Amino acid sequence: MTAREVNFDGLVGLTHHYAGLSFGNEASTAHRFRTSNPKLAAKQGLLKMKALADLGFAQAVIPPHERPNIAVLRQLGFTGSDEQVIARAAAQAPELLSAASSASPMWVANAATICPSADALDHKVHLTVANLNNKFHRATEAPTTEALLRAIFRDEGHFSVHGALPQVARFGDEGAANHNRFSRAYGEAGMQLFVYGREENGHAAPERYPARQTLEASQAVARLNQVDPARVMFAQQNPTVIDEGVFHNDVIAVSNGTLLFCHERAFVQQRGLMARLAEQVPGFQSIEVPQAQVSVKEAVSSYLFNSQLLSRDDGTMLLVVPQECREQANVWRYLNDMLAGDNPVSELRVFDLRESMSNGGGPACLRLRVVLNDAEQQAVNPAVMMNDTLFAALNSWVDRYYRDRLTQADLADPQLLREGREALDRLTQLLDLGSVYLFQQ
Repeated sequence: MTAREVNFDGLVGLTHHYAGLSFGNEASTAHRFRTSNPKLAAKQGLLKMKALADLGFAQAVIPPHERPNIAVLRQLGFTGSDEQVIARAAAQAPELLSAASSASPMWVANAATICPSADALDHKVHLTVANLNNKFHRATEAPTTEALLRAIFRDEGHFSVHGALPQVARFGDEGAANHNRFSRAYGEAGMQLFVYGREENGHAAPERYPARQTLEASQAVARLNQVDPARVMFAQQNPTVIDEGVFHNDVIAVSNGTLLFCHERAFVQQRGLMARLAEQVPGFQSIEVPQAQVSVKEAVSSYLFNSQLLSRDDGTMLLVVPQECREQANVWRYLNDMLAGDNPVSELRVFDLRESMSNGGGPACLRLRVVLNDAEQQAVNPAVMMNDTLFAALNSWVDRYYRDRLTQADLADPQLLREGREALDRLTQLLDLGSVYLFQQ
């Protein structure tokens, strides 16, 4: 059955700010306390979505979460009206208010892990929500993410949405950022590669930064998603590159179709992994970037691999990279050499995503890839699909509600909460989502 890959991009939230909340993500740490521009951040994301839709790629939208998260602040002992909760958190524990105001749900590559129907034992599309329990500001996302995904993939005849794994370190799950799928055509059965940073009783683990994905979580997600056991592989990310800032696999590798584009230091026992993939994936190809040409440090700072690798109808591929790749001499040289080489990548597209990049997320972080056949795509909530009308409506919506600048101190402004709720209430109408947020219940 014919199928295509639909990119569901996250809309940047109204409280997008730089707080350095993500230890191990060096861009997040480096930009701590700088002034952000939520309006620009949202518009940069929308421009990428619209540009790819105009090129013929299927493109959809996932909305942001309500922030600040009043419920979690109450859970931490702050009391009173919603406005008083914010004021007390700002006065007593501003770092907790910052965490509760994080706009990190915009990086929907972490929202869930997807199994296309062609790989599933029950022939449904499965989505397992990530628990993201390595970081407090992200571990609070799962319930709202599940509600949003159920509102988008609401047809239970085609879709199964699973709740997050238990919130313990053993089952740390960071979603699709650590998941790859290989297939000759999107509608054909493929091979899924889950990448983990550590296992519960394993020995190889990073020393400086945390490994956020576990083998045990990957195995559980594969079971929940009903992945055919013959169509799943597990591989460990190189712990030394995690210590160099590679906090997710999608910072060091990206795949599409039968192609794996990665750094030569991406995986433990990489040569053996490539041999297994070549054996299991018909037509498998790899492009492994040598350390001598692009160092891991350069790959991390430019987000070379946190790119979107997209298939064109003619069999070639488009690589979508952030502006930072053009600004890094070795990376840009390598990319242009790759274009001239014998491989499926025939075009580069560069996007300015500096607001997202400064918080530690490149093009691939902003999208969740979902392979859908024709019937499944028809079953998706149509209001979230990008087109000229939705693009114009969302731009107007951003203009009306988003601020041009935001600092950590601004999070104490109760007006920000009111603006956010009004904005999200309007957004749920635009996207036909129903009452998905707690304040709407």
